[in-house]
Amino acid sequence: MAAVLLGLGALAYTAWVLEVVLRTGLDPVQTYVSELAAADQPLGGLFRATDLAAGVLVLGGALTGLAAVRPRRAWAVTGWVALALFGAATAVDSRLPLSCAPTADPECAARETAGLVPATHTAHAISSGLAMTGALTAMLALTVAARRHRARSSLARTGPALVALEFAATAWTLAAVAAFEAGRGTWLLGAGQRLQVLLVAVWLAVLARTVAREPR
Repeated sequence: MAAVLLGLGALAYTAWVLEVVLRTGLDPVQTYVSELAAADQPLGGLFRATDLAAGVLVLGGALTGLAAVRPRRAWAVTGWVALALFGAATAVDSRLPLSCAPTADPECAARETAGLVPATHTAHAISSGLAMTGALTAMLALTVAARRHRARSSLARTGPALVALEFAATAWTLAAVAAFEAGRGTWLLGAGQRLQVLLVAVWLAVLARTVAREPR
């Protein structure tokens, strides 16, 4: 059951790739992924729904995986708990959309800088930060657990490379966010963040494969 939930969660977490075929009006190289789900975007409802589904599915998969951990090793328990945090925060994040798209709309950016946007902007930043913290912790902890106790698993073999790439993509994203907030452009913010969330989804798929083959 955990493998199915995680696999479906990974699929839902990549719903943003629909922007390749759907007209969103946002530049994927420059804009936040979460701006697709902004309240003023025509397809915002669709992307909020897929984010909610991804969060709930991963949360369910994480709790199911946690319940199956035997024996209770620290790295594995930490990883599953962190993954549950990621799922829960992602679900909450979907209920706290941005009101507008600051990287694409100068007026929105000006209102955000002046503090004239709804409180959901701040709440969204907090929930997004918690989600990514949970994802990074889960990726690291469960990959270490796999390397120590399931050395031949898919996660043990491919996890280290995915974790390294994820931390690099996160550094890029954080630097780009800092540049944007300082008025220095976006530094390809959208590309960095899309790489960041894509790597999380790929890692989730690898985790699902590993769990399917070795449930405990």
